[in-house]
Order: sequence, then structure tokens, then C-alpha cells
Amino acid sequence: MTRLPKRTVAPKKTSAPRRPVRIVCISDTHEWHRELALPDGDLLIHAGDFTFWNHTSKIRDFNEWLGELPHRHKVVIPGNHDRAFHKDPRTRAEITNAILLINESVTVCGLNIWGSPVTCDDSAYGHTRREERANLYASIPKDTHILITHGPPYGILDREPGSHIRQGCTELRLAVMRLQPRLHVFGHVHGGYGTYQTETTLFVNAALLGLAGDLENLPIVMDISRR
Repeated sequence: MTRLPKRTVAPKKTSAPRRPVRIVCISDTHEWHRELALPDGDLLIHAGDFTFWNHTSKIRDFNEWLGELPHRHKVVIPGNHDRAFHKDPRTRAEITNAILLINESVTVCGLNIWGSPVTCDDSAYGHTRREERANLYASIPKDTHILITHGPPYGILDREPGSHIRQGCTELRLAVMRLQPRLHVFGHVHGGYGTYQTETTLFVNAALLGLAGDLENLPIVMDISRR
């Protein structure tokens, strides 16, 4: 009787779980960026107001500082104080060490990101009318995972301590409710610093400048799974 060779079954290949993306969020550093001690991460997000009086020399220094950081990816949006990017589009060329988003999107680490400098209480980047902001936010891609805006949505981390006045944007709030991004990073309202979690979205007000005019708050760090 001829013995058949033993059949070997190759073990099933199991893919190792993908490491989550570590995101470091900052905003409203207002030319104090070199005083920051930043934790490491895969992605650094700056949600605007990296200058105070909009001087080109300060923008260049900010860009040089970005180039010195170890984070593999950096995504930046301007804020209302960084209005040079709106007045003269050629200013965009000053940011070479990060991805600068002005009402546009990019994919980083498998995450779709959309960013805008527009705020509802400042005309620096236009869209001063509600209809204009509603139309802008209607253009945000539906598959956006991370939303970065300079201003907050209405009712979420959008008021100073002890104040009943909310400074957030109603049209932005409606857009976030519709899109349900996994993360929404913003600043602008310094006293609203902190986080707020809903069933679908982590809201982060990453404004670092305190009410006394110096860096009082710490960068906010979180891990997000890749998709």
C-alpha cells in the first residue's frame, strides 16, 4: 500500500491590529509656540491663531518651529488673527512644514480631515452671513473623520467662565450634527478650553492662551483608531 504524503495546512495569517493614531491638539498659541513643551504623536493639529498681530516674520518663525518638531504629520488652519492668508493668498507659501487647510480637506494616517478658519464673529475670512456659512459647511465631505475649525460650534465649549454669552456658530453646530465626525478640534474662545464627548463626536477646544495672556493650558492628546 502506498502511503500518501501527510497533508499540511498552512496556518491562517492573522493581521496584527493597527496601532491607533496619536493626535496632539493645540490652538491659539499667539506667538508663544516656542514656549511649548509638546508631547510626541503621529499628528499635530493647530486650530489657528498662531500669530497675534499677523507679522510675516512671526509666520516664518512659526513655520520654522513646525519644522523642528518630531511629529510625522502636521495640519494647520489659520485663525482670525492670521488674516494675512486671506488678504494675500501668496502668504500660503510661508507654511512649508505643515499641511495648511483653508476650507479644504486632506487624508492623513487614513483619516479624512477638513479644516476652515471661518468664525461667525469675525470677518477675517468672510462668510459673515449665516447663509454663506451654511453653504460653506454644506461642502464638507460626508466621510470627514476629523473636523478642524477655528471657532466652536454653538453651545459646545464656546463661552468664557462665568459668562452666559455663547460665541459658537449655529450653522457649524448643525453641520457637525449632520456629519457626526469622530473628532472636532477648535479654539478661538480661550475660556472654553477642554473636551466634551457625545455618542458620536469628541469635541476639543484646544486654546492654550489663558485669560491672563500667557500659556495656561496644556496640549490635548488622544488616540484614534485607523479606519
